[in-house]
Amino acid sequence: MPGLEHLQCHVAGISGLIFTLTSAMGSPVTKVSTSESGYGFALAQNRLYRNVPYGPEQKAILDEQAFQQAAGIIRSWPGYKPTLLRDLSFLAQDTGVAQVLYKDESERFGLSSFKPLGGAYAVVRALISGLKQATGKENIEPQDILDGRYKERVSGMTVTAATDGNHGRSVAWGASLFGCRCVIFIHETVSPGRERAIARLGAEVRRNPGTYDDAVRKASAMARDMGWYPIPDTSDGVETEAPKNVMRGYALMAQEVIDSIPPHSLPTHIFLQAGVGGMAAAVAAQFWRRAGAKRIKVVLVEPEQAACWYHSLEAGKPVDVRGELDSVMAGLACGEVSMLAWPILAPVTSAMMTVEDAAAVDCMGLLAEGRLGDAPMVAGESAVAGLAGFLAAAADNGARKTLGIDADSRILLFGTEGASDPETYTALTGLRPEAIGKAGENPSER
Repeated sequence: MPGLEHLQCHVAGISGLIFTLTSAMGSPVTKVSTSESGYGFALAQNRLYRNVPYGPEQKAILDEQAFQQAAGIIRSWPGYKPTLLRDLSFLAQDTGVAQVLYKDESERFGLSSFKPLGGAYAVVRALISGLKQATGKENIEPQDILDGRYKERVSGMTVTAATDGNHGRSVAWGASLFGCRCVIFIHETVSPGRERAIARLGAEVRRNPGTYDDAVRKASAMARDMGWYPIPDTSDGVETEAPKNVMRGYALMAQEVIDSIPPHSLPTHIFLQAGVGGMAAAVAAQFWRRAGAKRIKVVLVEPEQAACWYHSLEAGKPVDVRGELDSVMAGLACGEVSMLAWPILAPVTSAMMTVEDAAAVDCMGLLAEGRLGDAPMVAGESAVAGLAGFLAAAADNGARKTLGIDADSRILLFGTEGASDPETYTALTGLRPEAIGKAGENPSER
């Protein structure tokens, strides 16, 4: 990296900041403001970044034909409509950029997250594959399953997935929509509220000891042993078809943004929460293919204790993060990158960041309260990692220079969930999600 290779910073909100910068030479530089409390973040440029065309390796995962097929099917589902793209003009003014757009996924299919785009789509693709094998027919369409044409056979099929909340809910919703059985594995720290939300959709929920990654392995093993259809949102490089379909569904979220803005107004920067990388790779790929040589800067943001992409890109190869991965950003508490996401994110990512849990909670409150003047909105814990990363970077001159953020920058954020667990949301923010943004109501009144 020219100039700075790593930044490790201490941040306290937007208007008051405490920073500790470490340069490539290791010399600390400190900037102190009036704030006395803060939370930390780290930033590093990606040495694997390459300004190259979207090539065969990427197209094997997500190409135009596969995307268009997924998009056409999802758009035909009952209740489909593009989610809101919010223009946060006051936040843009406060951070000294031209525009901040926020893709609000809090209302997607009534499930409070973007996940049904991928999980439910992968469910129907798995069911079609199983039906073709069982019947010998090749012309089975998703609408045939929705119409109940194969109801008896489908009711005897079982899909399974591991989740820390939203993916399992999306798979369970897909199973309910298409009429098959569903078994979801959750890990030991998934909240009871998220467990109940999955069960309400008719799925059998099994709690597994260990981390999210342990639950992924358990679901995969059970699928092999029981003849179930696995619907993972990550890949170890062995199971690939279902996670490809998950990513193809996710890409529609990015395309909705592209369809909403003029070609000359594409974002200059996208701050994306990473997790295993499936969502980030799908979004990055869609913009990579659409923007071509203009190449939008992609910044990955993760919890500091579960930063598998940060450490993998620094190492130049996928590495596992072990130990205590639990984060308030539950959907991002992952220790292993998806091998399907690697060929996309490794060359397209400009930089990666980590943020503390306190940053996520503060950003949830910032959006809920409309603290800077933008309309109040509900954003869950895992939805705001990208926002937290952007605010941290925008507040520091060194980080702005490293990432090329200036007064002409157009920032895109993806608010990937609303209050997917209302009890946890209220416990973290002190606010009732159902009252936020409603005239005459005080969301802090329980």
